[in-house]
Amino acid sequence: MWALRRASANSIRAQGLNVAAFRACAGLGQFSGHTKDKSKNCEHRGLMRDKWITSNACQFTAHFPNKFSAGSRSLSSEAGAKSGEEEDDLEEGFSELETPDPLEATGGGVEDSDSSSDSDSESESELSSVDENAEETLEAELLKDAGEIPSTKKLGHSPLLKLIFEESGPSLSKALDNYATEGKDLNRAEVYHALLNLRRRKMFSKALQLLEWIDKREDFEYTERDYASRVDLIAKVRGLHKAETFIDTIPKSHRQEVVYRTLLANCVSLTNVAKSEEIFNKMKDLGFPISPFTCNQLLVLYKRTDKKKIADVLLMMEKDDIKPSLFTYQLLIDTKGLSNDIIGMEQIVETMRAEGITPNFRIQATLARHYAFGGLKEKAEAILQEMEGDDLNSNRGVCPILLSIYANLGKADDVERVWKVCEPKPREGDYLAAIEAFGKLKNVEKAEAVYQKMTKSTNKLSTRHYSCMLKVYAENKMLGKGKQLLNQMGNSGCQIGPVAWDALVKLYVDAGEVEKADSILQKATSQNQQKRPLFSSYMSILDQYAKRGDVHNAEKIFLRMKQAGYISRARPFSGLLQAYINAKVPAYGFRERMKADNIFPNRTLAGQLAQVDAFRKNAVSDLLD
Repeated sequence: MWALRRASANSIRAQGLNVAAFRACAGLGQFSGHTKDKSKNCEHRGLMRDKWITSNACQFTAHFPNKFSAGSRSLSSEAGAKSGEEEDDLEEGFSELETPDPLEATGGGVEDSDSSSDSDSESESELSSVDENAEETLEAELLKDAGEIPSTKKLGHSPLLKLIFEESGPSLSKALDNYATEGKDLNRAEVYHALLNLRRRKMFSKALQLLEWIDKREDFEYTERDYASRVDLIAKVRGLHKAETFIDTIPKSHRQEVVYRTLLANCVSLTNVAKSEEIFNKMKDLGFPISPFTCNQLLVLYKRTDKKKIADVLLMMEKDDIKPSLFTYQLLIDTKGLSNDIIGMEQIVETMRAEGITPNFRIQATLARHYAFGGLKEKAEAILQEMEGDDLNSNRGVCPILLSIYANLGKADDVERVWKVCEPKPREGDYLAAIEAFGKLKNVEKAEAVYQKMTKSTNKLSTRHYSCMLKVYAENKMLGKGKQLLNQMGNSGCQIGPVAWDALVKLYVDAGEVEKADSILQKATSQNQQKRPLFSSYMSILDQYAKRGDVHNAEKIFLRMKQAGYISRARPFSGLLQAYINAKVPAYGFRERMKADNIFPNRTLAGQLAQVDAFRKNAVSDLLD
């Protein structure tokens, strides 16, 4: 078998990843789209040698050209797109790794209300938040060589940061000019400190304004990572095309691998498969070395869109001796967990330990969450106890994770116990996790008490704060209270964004008012076209129309999803097919529609297509009619 074929090959234990061992013991071969017998036909399971990538190790060469030919290892968006019967990737939504909020270190809660780009990083709520850690990883990569950045505790809200918080739009540039004219200290450390805080608050437009202003100053020399950071911010604020255009203006000496991989990360964050692969192939054409960060981006992309191709990335890492990071392992473990392959997940951990790498708290949280959703409560609790350690008071960083997973396990007493540790001096992440945890436990009164405590300790509530409580009301079908909270949110001047839209949509959907939910989402997107709703918002409405067999409205919401760029996985097609099934009408040309979007039937979709085909008229049905 292909998964075992390279088991005896030279391992790369020195690099920390034995890919052959992964495939052999953890079943990563299941991610590949290859048949057992390739000799019968060169076109197997959707992989054509003259067009698409093949994972046959002996055919891999050292170059990734944009044109696909035999012997190439270019990553094509169509490669391995046809899912096999062993995988059903429609249900991707149960892994929600909660990570400590990055603002915990700062104690801040400021949001950029006028930022035009803070939705994309949260635009795939149905995905595991393990993927969302990629944003934090990108931040670390961009600031890796920045030198020592003073902590917020040391600098507090520096004068520069306070100035940026207070100003907005064109006035910010003038304010910065005045700041410099007054002879205020403006060293690189303070600039990076400000950028870090702005990023963590998702104030990307202000961060970009700061970088653009710095670029005009003769006393501040741009580094390669400064250019990369600017590419990242342009992509977030103005779009991928503008970011790619900016790269052409960067001096050639600074137009290096980190710049392109930053653009790649933004393509992946938008699940833009074609563009991601185009940028990756361009990096290979330019002769840049491929880093673990780049490979992790590909793993995130294919974890979302085509798990079959994960093995191809691992094989590339093995061939090029690319050392994996902890995030690589976390992605692989989470992918196995999402596939309900607990044994495979555990075997990856064993392989990781055999390489001398100890799981960090993020990996522990990933394991605990999958154990919880898999019904393995004892294993989940054992990991949570290990995470707690001997003294939870000195290990406060894990409290948000503990609150979330204990709630998933239904352990109300443990949620109360952890919250009591946080209660004397909660951080923002503690507040939000506790509200959500008590909401899951149907203890709305306690969630409201935590929310009230948070409102008293926070100068100004952000969208995130309101949305967290709104989600509790939605989950508990409390439409009246949800409306009251929305009015408070509007009166406060807080901007309602995708997260709040999602909670509002679910609030009305759960109340049985799907048309109202649809109308709200449509109005929201028309009023703020720079932000796109969450994937889950669309799916909540689509699933309700599907249950009713309302093909007309299901098609309309499907089209809007496509226009928003969300037709890259099987899930929306499955929801639309279900509408046809429940309406008991044929879905003509549906296979061709899927093929046009590079979606190939897996087991679930194939079953739905068969049901729709059964509605087609035949000679007998014509006579009976």
